[in-house]
Amino acid sequence: MKEPKNLDEAFTQICDQMLKTFLKKHQDYGKGNILDMGELGIAFRISEKFNRIKHLLMNGNKPTNELVDDSWIDIGVYAVIALLLRKGWFKKLNVKK
Repeated sequence: MKEPKNLDEAFTQICDQMLKTFLKKHQDYGKGNILDMGELGIAFRISEKFNRIKHLLMNGNKPTNELVDDSWIDIGVYAVIALLLRKGWFKKLNVKK
């Protein structure tokens, strides 16, 4: 990732990374894992990610699996999915092929 020149370029880079993460995981999971429990399930997933980050930061531990940045990206992706779900778009739309 190249060094951004301004904050909006930096924001766009992170959003692009979130989209790549979403598409990669969506290919593996599909819609079922979200549609099964809906918004509440997303809230639980965000809570798990948040608690993992909090635990690592408070204890100064180095993660042995995924990076803390990956957990932050996952939280952002889940937040976008929650908004898509609330608007009814997640269920009715598909990924462009």
